[in-house]
Amino acid sequence: MPLRPIDAIFVHPKQRLYVVYYRGELWQLPRMKIDDRSWQNRRPYTDDSSSLYLSIHQAISDPILAQKLRTLDLPVAVRGSTLPRFEAWWEAHGFRWLKDRLLTGESPLAAHQTTTPAKVLNHQPDPLINRQTNGHTDESGEVNEEQVSPPSADTDIFADMLAELTDEVLEQKL
Repeated sequence: MPLRPIDAIFVHPKQRLYVVYYRGELWQLPRMKIDDRSWQNRRPYTDDSSSLYLSIHQAISDPILAQKLRTLDLPVAVRGSTLPRFEAWWEAHGFRWLKDRLLTGESPLAAHQTTTPAKVLNHQPDPLINRQTNGHTDESGEVNEEQVSPPSADTDIFADMLAELTDEVLEQKL
């Protein structure tokens, strides 16, 4: 079992279907489309898992399904690998890779790679910085308004997912 349950999309090339690795379990989608409707009609995958290959496209364009499946923008080196090889990589390097991405301010979520422009990502407040600076006062004793950012009504769902993922990874004890 991987250190952190991961969601990943695999392809079965002969049967031409998607298999989703969801929190350590394999689920077969009924068609070659990744959306909420096909996720609702999923069934357990019971065939040989060694014939599954990690999809090079991990981003989910359906916003409803993207909230349920938090696929990551995995390194190029593991894309196309078999399920056993991917699990071995994730156990050996996944937590460190994920933590490094979060600490450098990069989004590990695959959804950010296609649905959110890079310019928007660079201007979003870093949740770690906000957590450390909120409530601090400047030299005059007044709260610095630039450091306190009230939540907006139209918050990006992927930003919320990234914040939760950051908290989960950085708070995990080894």
